[in-house]
Amino acid sequence: MADDDQAVAKDRKILVAVDEGEESMYALSWCLKNLAPRSSKDTLILLYAKPPRTVSSSLDGTGYMFSADILATMDKYSDDVAACIIEKAKRICREQADYEVKVEVKIESGDPRDVICQVAQKIDADVLVMGTHGYGLIKRAFLGSVSNHCAQNVNCPVLIVKKPKGSSSACGTK
Repeated sequence: MADDDQAVAKDRKILVAVDEGEESMYALSWCLKNLAPRSSKDTLILLYAKPPRTVSSSLDGTGYMFSADILATMDKYSDDVAACIIEKAKRICREQADYEVKVEVKIESGDPRDVICQVAQKIDADVLVMGTHGYGLIKRAFLGSVSNHCAQNVNCPVLIVKKPKGSSSACGTK
């Protein structure tokens, strides 16, 4: 019977979307405490979606002219921000997990809504965990809701974790 139970229990891929906000780090922390991997083969996949560059070279017809050096500096800054966010998320995994966590990292470029949905589908995630800013109806109408978009468009369960008002940072830093 135990062999049958092990055969049924599939190793899970838990995709956690992280960004600059405390809300995503809180969601990661919540995931570590409440959605613990069942086995050492379960994998926590940290995903950061680098926003697309808002400026480009003069060759695209926008009329803005930026030198290759400026564009390279902007790209390096974007890469540095991504590395910092992923390192913070990995530190949370090391410090807050009560168990050995198998962690993978994915950094993709593009609109976070699309990137998160595409990666969830590509890796065949078993669950997507993400934070929410908790915008009201008006802000959500103007800014959109990444979590709402993903909940409507991914093919796996989506766990949206809302950080309680007044709670401290998930990892003790701001």
